[in-house]
Amino acid sequence: MLWTVCAAALMGSAGVSQAGTLEQAKRMHDRLAGVPPTQDVLLQMKSDLDSGDGVAAAMKAMEHDGFYNVTVKNWAAPWTNREQTVFVPLNDYVATVVGFVRDGDTMDFRELLSADVLYTGNASLDLAAYSNSNNSHYEQLETGGYSLKDNLVQSSQSALTGLPADATAGVVTSRAAARSFFKAGTNRANFRFTLLNHLCMDLEQVHDVTGVPDRIRQDVSRSPGGDARVFLNNCIGCHTGMDPLTQAFAYYDYEYDADEDLTGENGSISYNAEGTTDPETGTRVKAKYRINSATFPTGFVTPNDSWDNYWREGPNQNLGWDQALSGSGTGARSMLVELAHSEAFAACQVKKVFKAVCLRDPGDTNDRSALNGMISNFKNSDYNIKQMFAESADYCKGE
Repeated sequence: MLWTVCAAALMGSAGVSQAGTLEQAKRMHDRLAGVPPTQDVLLQMKSDLDSGDGVAAAMKAMEHDGFYNVTVKNWAAPWTNREQTVFVPLNDYVATVVGFVRDGDTMDFRELLSADVLYTGNASLDLAAYSNSNNSHYEQLETGGYSLKDNLVQSSQSALTGLPADATAGVVTSRAAARSFFKAGTNRANFRFTLLNHLCMDLEQVHDVTGVPDRIRQDVSRSPGGDARVFLNNCIGCHTGMDPLTQAFAYYDYEYDADEDLTGENGSISYNAEGTTDPETGTRVKAKYRINSATFPTGFVTPNDSWDNYWREGPNQNLGWDQALSGSGTGARSMLVELAHSEAFAACQVKKVFKAVCLRDPGDTNDRSALNGMISNFKNSDYNIKQMFAESADYCKGE
């Protein structure tokens, strides 16, 4: 009742233009936090909008717990599973994304893919300890209804998981990502979903048959169904670029008891550290890199975790690779820095935020112009992703 009277009084005494900013403030809060604002917050946001500072208004809405517990959680949740569904429990991947958003003023969002960082619940909450073999810590954090804004703590991933510090690579080596994307297979899935979730491109969009196929592994037939044209016109287009990059994951796996734990709920990430020899390969390379080696025995045999970005030449130069980087290296971290420093990564993050806040994809010329401006602002703000939520909310406040 109080809201109705207050709104009526404001509209009656201040005119239609101020009623517009009042409605815009409420719309911004609804979209960012998922709930209506309190009267005090609404009037503070309206004051910001009246003075022309929509970003400040959005920042006030983002102080609500709902922004982190619901909006950002649901934004990141689909990135953590192959089904790309939002209906998953809170996990270390999602919590780390939420932490990066909350701490956007100090966290370069590109480091989401490479830093020795995970976010966990505050020790004062008396939650189950972080575990490599279950998700209890995060499920208790979520079911307890705790504020993620107030209770997430930045931690060293290597200290939590036991991975060597130089083997950590942000959310890509989180337990949730390992369970979904390092489990079974050939580790190409982790690369494919990183590309999909963080460069907004699936393999079809980077398909290029012009490269040199010298790093394609033995498990890829050179004449599927007896027809070499299928390989030359299709398979080669993905594997020529993908296989040299996924070599960076050669020492990783996700281990679980497939007989007792069909979905891998209680498995854990595995890494062959220096001095470790895999019994099947005789090197540090995991056995999964030799799966189906008889398919094409003269194909590439992965010797280590060195990687090269073949997409720096040909049509995929358009992804905007950082010329300050060499385009090659060893290990997952340096390969993921290569991806995160591309123009495609920056554009992807802003597009995803725009869609989450505006509830639609960019459409017309005005949208594209605004999006380009936000991408520039993202880079100029040291990749502050929280700022992009605010700018998107400001842009869409009149819809």
